[in-house]
Amino acid sequence: QVQLVESGGGSAQSGGSLRLSCEASGFTYSSSAMGWFRQAPGREREGVALIHRSGFTRYADSVKGRFTVSQDNAKNTVYLQMNSLKPEDTAMYYCAADPKGWLVFTPANFDFWGQGTQVTVSS
Repeated sequence: QVQLVESGGGSAQSGGSLRLSCEASGFTYSSSAMGWFRQAPGREREGVALIHRSGFTRYADSVKGRFTVSQDNAKNTVYLQMNSLKPEDTAMYYCAADPKGWLVFTPANFDFWGQGTQVTVSS
């Protein structure tokens, strides 16, 4: 049974930083991709950052230069370091896993999802 558990959300002021973690269990595909998505109230879920198990990454334009996705394959854990946070980054952040390893920002491509962790950025 695949489980993704996010942690690290919370509140920050504009310009601050937060680090999210996503620990995966029951998921050891060798060519998989992990993704971070977010959803604000009244808005569609959008992709933030993706990382292939090989280390290749992709970022949404809105977070390039501010967010960094990384992974520790030995721990089956993916991280999202968020710097220079803005109020518009406020959302529920979700971790997702795609066994196929496609680095595309399409939520439907991801088979497994975490429960989400809230990030709130105040101005």
